[in-house]
Formats: sequence, C-alpha cells, structure tokens
Amino acid sequence: MKSEVDFIKANLLQTTFDDVFSSMAKARAAFTPPFQAKEVGNIIRITTGIAIVSGLPNVGFEELLSFPGGISGIAFNVDENEIGVVLLGDYWHLQVGDEVERRGNVVDVPVGDALIGRIINPIGEPLDSKGKLLTSMRLPVERPSAPIMDRAPVSVPLQTGIKVIDALVPVGRGQRELILGDRQTGKTAIALDTILNQKDQNVICVYCAIGQRASGVAKVIARLREKGALAYTIVVVTEGNEPPGLAYIAPYSATSIAEYFMQKGRDVLIVYDDLTHHARAYRELSLLLRRPPGREAFPGDIFYIHSRLLERATHLREELGGGSLTALPIIETEAQDISAYIPTNLISITDGQIYLSPSLFELGVLPAVDVGKSVSRVGGKAQNAAYRAVTANLKLAYAQFEELETFARFGAKLDDSTLKIIEHGRRIRACLKQSEFSPVSMVEQISVLLALTAKLFDDIPLTDMPAAEHLVRVSAAEIPVEITERLQSVKTLSKEDRTSIIELARDALLTFFPSDRPSNTASNSSSDSSSDSPSDLPNNSANDLPNDEKLK
Repeated sequence: MKSEVDFIKANLLQTTFDDVFSSMAKARAAFTPPFQAKEVGNIIRITTGIAIVSGLPNVGFEELLSFPGGISGIAFNVDENEIGVVLLGDYWHLQVGDEVERRGNVVDVPVGDALIGRIINPIGEPLDSKGKLLTSMRLPVERPSAPIMDRAPVSVPLQTGIKVIDALVPVGRGQRELILGDRQTGKTAIALDTILNQKDQNVICVYCAIGQRASGVAKVIARLREKGALAYTIVVVTEGNEPPGLAYIAPYSATSIAEYFMQKGRDVLIVYDDLTHHARAYRELSLLLRRPPGREAFPGDIFYIHSRLLERATHLREELGGGSLTALPIIETEAQDISAYIPTNLISITDGQIYLSPSLFELGVLPAVDVGKSVSRVGGKAQNAAYRAVTANLKLAYAQFEELETFARFGAKLDDSTLKIIEHGRRIRACLKQSEFSPVSMVEQISVLLALTAKLFDDIPLTDMPAAEHLVRVSAAEIPVEITERLQSVKTLSKEDRTSIIELARDALLTFFPSDRPSNTASNSSSDSSSDSPSDLPNNSANDLPNDEKLK
C-alpha cells in the first residue's frame, strides 16, 4: 500500500515538472530578443576631472555619457576624432580602455516641493540623512532665460533686514545684486541675513555653495537650521575637494530648481557662494580640454557662462504667474581690486553691487558696506513709497559726512556747521551698524531712520547710540496698526504718520535727556565729555577725542 502511494506521488511530481518545462520551452520559442543599437566608445586618456573618449560618432554637445561605476560625464568638446568629457563624480577607478555609453539626454536635476529643507549635490543626490528625494519631475540644468516680453519691471522690495542695504542700496524681487569684497569681510553673512529675513515672507530660498570648504558649508547649514530657515531653504553643495565638473554645473542646477518655483508664481531668492570658484573651475576645465586661454588664462567665453546664468533671474508678468527670481551672486576680490577681470564682468551683468570694504571691517563698522562704491541700478523703484520718503536724503548726507571726516583728519579748524554735519554723520554710521544674524523689520527700520533724519540722535553720546537705537526699535511696537499697514503698502508717508512715529521715538529717548539737565552754557563750562549732556557733543574734535581741549 505504501509503495503505491509513493508511486502516485512520483508520477504527480513528474507531471508537474513536465508541465513547467513545457511552458518554459514555449516561452523561449516565442521570445524574440530585441536588437538595440548602442554607441559604445572607449577612454583613451584621463586627466584631472577630464576623460578623452574615442568613438560615439553621433554624440551631441553637453550630452550625458555613462562611465563604469555609475559615473556620468558631459560631452564638452566634440571634435572629429575624440570627445572631451567633463566627469561628474569620483573618477579615480576609471582606466584607459573602459567603455563609455551614450545616455541620450542632457544633465538634469530633480525639482519640486520635496526639495525644500533638503541638502543635495548638483546632480540631485541627497547629502543629508533624510532618505531619497521623492520627486516626479526633472529639469535640464541648462535652460534658456525668459524672453524679454515675458518679464515685468522690478517693483516689489526684497527686504534683507540689513539697514544699510534696505535704506541705501535697495534690492527688488527679480533683481540681480552682486556682493563683492576681499576675503573675510562678511559677504556670506549678508547673504545669510537676507535668507533669515525671508521667514514668513512667502519666499523660497536656494543657497548654492560652489567649491567651499566643508567646515564653512557645515557652519552655514547649522546656522540655517538653528534659525529655522531650512524650512524654506534648499541647499546645493559642492565642496572644494570635489571634481571641477560638479562645481561648474552647481549654479545652473540651483537655478533650475529655483525656476521651478518661479514658474509656479512663487518668489525665490538664490545665493551663489561664490562665482569666483565657479570661474576658476571653468578655467581649469577649459585649460585641461586644450581650449585657448585669454585674459588671466580664463577662456574667452567666461563672460557668456555667467551672463546666461544670471539672465535667468527675472520677474515674470502677472499673466505667467508673477513669480520672481532674485539673484545674489558673491565674488571675492583681491587687494580691493574691483577692476579685475571677473568682478568687472559681473558688475556689467548685474543690476548693482554691494561692496564690502576691509578698511571698514577693521574699524568695526559692520556690515562693512562701502556706500560710495555700492549702488542699486533699480534704486527707489524697489522700495516702498514710505521707505523711499524716509531715505531720500540719507545717502547724500552720509556721503557728505565721509568727505568732511576725511578732510577733518588733517587737523583743520572746523566751523560749527561743519562739526554738526560730522556729528550727524557719525550718528548715521552708528545707526547703520548691525550685528550678524539679527535682521531688522521694515517698521523698526523706518522708526530708526525717521528719528535719524529728525536728528533726535544728534545730542546722544556715541557710546550710548546702541542703547538709544534699541529703545527706538522697541517703541516701533507701539505704532498704531493702521499706520503700520500704510507703511507696508504702496501709499506715501503722510505728515501725520511721520509726526506720530517721531513722537514715539522722542518719548523713547527721554531717558537720555533728564528734565533737570543743565543749560548748554553751564554744561560747556562745568562738565567733561563723558557726561550724557548733549551740549558737549558739538564741541568734540573731528577724530572724536574725549576732551574739549583740542579745539581751544
């Protein structure tokens, strides 16, 4: 009985195997392998970040190529017998003779809301610990800029939160404002302050680090995370030890990400930190590809690669969503030479520049913005009407003060009117000083600037200016809501509104002017310069010495 059961099981198993193998044989007979033609080339030479490839007769300019190990490259030089390829990744394992295949597309980058708050590299690979990017759309990193007929004038301000910039060098949404200066003068700090000030302003920010040190990038990211700015910021990173090809495409990738939001009707701010490293990376690639060098060994099209990048920043018409892309490119100068090749190129491309002076930085005037060399070609068009009315004569008064201060250093005897101009200018400079990562709201800025133009600070000692300014900023919270709404609208500042704000500032400064203070004559004869009495200040010398004997 047992043997019969085993026999039946064996027959069933044999039948099952026969059926499976029969089905496999039918499937194999019906299968026709597809023939897909592939163009395959070979590496004939490798240098730093560059591979020279033979074959691939139909490859196109800037087409993406695949190398062993998952490395990609861009066809940059398409010659008759060979192709110069810019490598986008770690290429140390590549060898001469390795096969190269066409990908059939250009370099693209993932875009979408999923990128907000993420840290990625220029080809869209995440660098944080939040997992893969879940996006359904990709855009080429190289895209044409918006046609001129699709653009609208720049008219809406982009508040940086930095008093000296918002007052004297205003930036509008859709503008391209260059930030330049020597090393360690606070260029990145200005860009970060601007990003921090966009909180609750419905502005998406993109920070693009190009060839920066890993420690510097880590500090920037830590600061953005600490201040809660990563909630509306995308960080695109290439470090200094990465291939120059990644540094070259980084700003274009970041701009494509920003353009996605702009075309959705959003306002976007993008920071390129910095384009000096970008220009050097492109010079390195060009020289390795045997392209002819030009001025300072840069290739002849260095102007073009930056212009086609920055031309993508614009303000779209309302029919196209009304989005805007504001660009803040950063450039590093050497020995304060703003007439060098790359700085002059970018000055001519952008809509103005903010120049940071190392001399002011050493004197402790922070941010070290040189008002004389800084300019916004959009100007007052990018300011609210109320703000424009407050700052109308401020830049002229500050420039006049700087000229007189330079003259006063020669020890010339100055008349009373000149001394008053100098003392007023010192209060302007003191009010425009600002700590790092402490943006100031527009209403507080208007309160301080109105008190400044009304010369409420002129009788306050310079040592007390930070405390006095703080009191005025605190008093801005008492401004009636209807006046605050008018300040933030397009309406001009009425005389009544101006008077109300000045009176609030005057009341806030009463602690510096006790009612029983001595008269001017008595204070001049009996008090020293350390007194809080305002009557001592006009008698100070031009170099701010602490006694009155210099003028006797």
